[in-house]
Amino acid sequence: MFDTGPLKHFTANGWLGVLRFLAEERPVYIPDSVERELNDATEYVSAVRAALDADWIRVHRSISPDYVKAFAHYVDRLVVNGKNLGECGVLAMGEIYKCEVVIDDATPRAIAEEKGIQVTATVPLLCEAIRAKKLTTVMVEALADNLLEGEYYLPFGPGGFRQHVLENGLLDYGELELS
Repeated sequence: MFDTGPLKHFTANGWLGVLRFLAEERPVYIPDSVERELNDATEYVSAVRAALDADWIRVHRSISPDYVKAFAHYVDRLVVNGKNLGECGVLAMGEIYKCEVVIDDATPRAIAEEKGIQVTATVPLLCEAIRAKKLTTVMVEALADNLLEGEYYLPFGPGGFRQHVLENGLLDYGELELS
């Protein structure tokens, strides 16, 4: 399950197919709060419509008391000026349905870890793809730099993927291709 940020930026920069490839046969769900944020984003980045139209991304809508209660809990903790509703839906789904969530923002990730929700971020997801030999290091470096050009926050600057993952133990030197 993806938060708004990865879906919006991967789509806007032409990399949505990479997320589909990495999901393999696993179903990908987004809460309706992420759907709303993506719809809002189409006003200024029309390419984001592709994420909403993708037949492999399913929108989850729920009025179950457990989901609503979890969502409200995260709203109390995260929403500021109407922002972060997508993260609230993703965290509520992760908590209630015990599914893995992909969130890049530090505060929602910390909350997920505190609640025992299986959470990952874009960089570790890409590292796993390199480790599994699904993507090459060169491709991921280009993807990361392209996302950075599109003003996506990653914990390093342009050209910094390789150094960041090595320094932070996300990949070993032997797992990276040298060219």
